[in-house]
Amino acid sequence: MKKLSLQWRITLMTFLLLTVACVTMKTLLCSSGHAHMDSIGSYVLHYADEEPQSIRIDMPEEQWKDVSQRFAGEFVVELTGVKHSFCMTGWYIALAVTVMGGAVAYFVSGRALKPLKRFTAKAERVQLQSLSEVTLSENEAVEFSRLSRAINQMLLRLNQAFDAQRQFVGNAAHELRTPLALMQARLDLYMSTDHGDRMVRTLLDMSDLKAVPRNDRIQLAPMIEEVLADLSPLAEKSGVTLSQTGDDLWITGSDVLVYRAIFNLVENGVKYNHPGGSVCVAASHREREAVVEVTDTGCGIPDNFRESVFQPFFRVDKSRSREKGGVGLGLSLVWEIAHLHGGDVRVRESGESGTVIELTLPVSAEERGTS
Repeated sequence: MKKLSLQWRITLMTFLLLTVACVTMKTLLCSSGHAHMDSIGSYVLHYADEEPQSIRIDMPEEQWKDVSQRFAGEFVVELTGVKHSFCMTGWYIALAVTVMGGAVAYFVSGRALKPLKRFTAKAERVQLQSLSEVTLSENEAVEFSRLSRAINQMLLRLNQAFDAQRQFVGNAAHELRTPLALMQARLDLYMSTDHGDRMVRTLLDMSDLKAVPRNDRIQLAPMIEEVLADLSPLAEKSGVTLSQTGDDLWITGSDVLVYRAIFNLVENGVKYNHPGGSVCVAASHREREAVVEVTDTGCGIPDNFRESVFQPFFRVDKSRSREKGGVGLGLSLVWEIAHLHGGDVRVRESGESGTVIELTLPVSAEERGTS
């Protein structure tokens, strides 16, 4: 019942109510009709049994009894047939009224719910970059006008909150860049891998995620191949083998962001691996989702940290992460990108033999049509 649309729920409820009402009314009418028919039958049979003198018919008594008995028998048979016919006709009428009532309820409810469909279509067009531009019409039915006002006010508050967040991140990054630049110039230390500068760049990337257009047609297999090619120098340096398997799927989203998500997962698999280890990226199709599995042979993630690793600045082993140059935002960025595209990311398996991280993204409409 939960999976049915509101229109079908209204139709089914109306159909059930009509069914109960029609069956009840038919039962009462049938009982009442039978009672009246039996009353008429008793009246007729009573006079059929009267003496011929009482109804003034000049007929011998024996002949009258024979005629009256024959008449009574035929009358009872006819009366029984009429009662049965009356009941069956009532059932047919009840069925016809119920079916027609259900059909009328479907079309009437669909017409009544048109404002809700328009309301939903407008709400789906709301994006982060258009919060201040899109407003929902308040000239609908009373129920929808109140909801529209509430959502418009919520959109206004959200827009103000996101503006404040962007301003804060921008100001914080601006304030951090100057001292970091001075530190780099004076110390000349870790010019290419400075921890603070990398954190600032990642924070800036994350602050603008929702403003990135997500309407690119992306072919996963070439993108995964490109990621592995870009990370091959790091893999060779670490003694880790990279490989790719699976299907070639199409999705719709941001080419830059999806590349970044897969890159971060593979990079983590290489960094936290051991010499002679491997990282395999497999793409597959599952219902309406494209599944990208990144399997490594690293040290694994403890069970109690499988969800925490996607939180910002979280590290399983802080000292080791610092040695590898991480800032604790790589997997958090993957989580943000996945959910921004309507997907998800999770640690599916992990142990001493390695880890499997599963990234799911909705496949494009064309891909769903051919599956």
